[in-house]
Amino acid sequence: MNELLVLRAQAGDREALEALLAQIQTPLHRYLRNVVADAVLAEDVLQDVLFLIYRKLDWLRDPKVFEAWAYRIASREAFRRLRRLRRLNESALEDDVADVEETSDALLDALPAHLEALSPASRAVLTLHYMQSMTLQEVADILGISLGTTKSRLAYGLCCLRRALEIA
Repeated sequence: MNELLVLRAQAGDREALEALLAQIQTPLHRYLRNVVADAVLAEDVLQDVLFLIYRKLDWLRDPKVFEAWAYRIASREAFRRLRRLRRLNESALEDDVADVEETSDALLDALPAHLEALSPASRAVLTLHYMQSMTLQEVADILGISLGTTKSRLAYGLCCLRRALEIA
């Protein structure tokens, strides 16, 4: 992201703010669709996220971390919404446990088609790591979890994908 745009938006430049939100909107939408596994819900969450970015932009101290900061807001909002839906539907999220294993090209190719079968926590990690090309440490920072938890969620998601590919 353009650091200058962030600084200009923080200074009150409306055009810079619109350009900044336009740049981050598509990647955030793609990420949220994968995490919440529902197009309509992703749209709703995205609107809330863009509003939160607008409201909290002045609190961002380092313009270099804008993108990670925006993904963190998106992650928190998506998980907050999913928790609320889970309580309403009285369904439980899957536990995320397993050791990290090597990924194969087949798994990576199958990733987008099988994301819905994974827990939201694993979807978030797999999407950020493989589809957004972030390091595991960046994923951990964005989601506000430890590196070990990130690796565990990654391994669990990959294990579920392997099982899905064996059945398919």
